Amino acid sequence: MNNFDLQPLHYSYDALEPYLDAKTLEIHYTKHHQAYRDNFVKILEKYPALLKKTPEDILRELNNLKVEETDRIKIKNHGGGFVNHNIFWSVMGLKKEIDEKLIKKITETFGSVEQFKQLFNQTAIGHFGSGWVWLVEDEKNQLKIYSLPNQDSPLTLGHTPILTLDIWEHAYYLKYQNRRAEYVENWWNVVKTV
Repeated sequence: MNNFDLQPLHYSYDALEPYLDAKTLEIHYTKHHQAYRDNFVKILEKYPALLKKTPEDILRELNNLKVEETDRIKIKNHGGGFVNHNIFWSVMGLKKEIDEKLIKKITETFGSVEQFKQLFNQTAIGHFGSGWVWLVEDEKNQLKIYSLPNQDSPLTLGHTPILTLDIWEHAYYLKYQNRRAEYVENWWNVVKTV
């Protein structure tokens, strides 16, 4: 398995029921995520040297890559989609793996885990259109919550992703339709570390 393979999920499609439904998870992973991966690799095949880097490093170096400008946009969109989904799948599961160091830093930064979740939820619900909500560590090692549109990645900003929620409609529409707030609230039931 290499850096550009679709990583297997660490849980079955129905493992996150009733919070995330099996059909949505299967379509999300096998269709949406797979398409981002395939389109990302297709673009990179024009630049073989990039295939020697990690997908994360490609996004970190996005603005300095020696590629055509139209390809830079495609790399941002498809590479972001590939990497963002990798992170999204990795933060979920039914087996809790509470990160005490992270909890301490969240509490110091946001006042409490509940206040952190409330701000994270507000950011997710308030985001217009498609995108992602992120908990990141910035270049000064400070925790930040923000949303980014489309498949933009915090890596292009020099930030380290810690936790992310996909707020594209394809992530929740079969179960929740237009009830994004309900999806966001229920998602915390399958977050492993917080």
